[in-house]
Amino acid sequence: MFGLGTLINVAGVIAGGVIGRFFGRFFPERMQETLEKTCGVSVLFIGIAGAMEGMLHLEGAALASGQSMFVVICLVAGAFIGELLDIERLFERFGAWLKDRTGNSQDNRFVDDFVTASLTVCIGAMAIVGAIQDGIYGDWSILATKAVLDLIIILVMSCSMGVGCVFSAVPVALFEGLMTLLARLIRPLMTDAALFGLSMIGSILIFCVGLNLIWGKKIRVANLLPAMVLAVIMAFRPM
Repeated sequence: MFGLGTLINVAGVIAGGVIGRFFGRFFPERMQETLEKTCGVSVLFIGIAGAMEGMLHLEGAALASGQSMFVVICLVAGAFIGELLDIERLFERFGAWLKDRTGNSQDNRFVDDFVTASLTVCIGAMAIVGAIQDGIYGDWSILATKAVLDLIIILVMSCSMGVGCVFSAVPVALFEGLMTLLARLIRPLMTDAALFGLSMIGSILIFCVGLNLIWGKKIRVANLLPAMVLAVIMAFRPM
């Protein structure tokens, strides 16, 4: 079934959010804080693993690194474009609109929770590559695996944060659904090099989300999203 992977992933996010909100009140505040920090540490290592997979390689018996200039150009140029567009502000405005429409206008943390959870489950190699695989080949196995991970992540975040996390299912549906629909149109662009760049830059942005979860909002991660577009463009640079 076309788009089945997105539906499974959305169901996982909703299930995790509902379970988290139902059981969240049984956890004391100190436990919720620990769960939130632990979730941040988990996201950090997910991001580190994905980034290192792209930047490290074997040269004989030695471990070498590469792609440093690629990463710097994509992130710096992407941040410049993202700040001009102020994408983070668009996320926040959408979160504020959802907050009012869902009857949560008294929840002061709704927008921050929504943005943090949305960035956590929307950005990364699995979301992009999984949606493309689903759209081009009808293979939804990657998104099904991601659904299990997202269920756990959103469950923990909902317990320690707030109801805004549940509504991260909306951007997941929009983002992955759109990627799946566009996959057939952009198939000529999705070379191995393009997928490689998307995976690596997406993992670095996931790492930034983890930083925000642990130490508070230090990086406007949504404003770095153009870096992922640049990663595709950079894949066609002369070698």
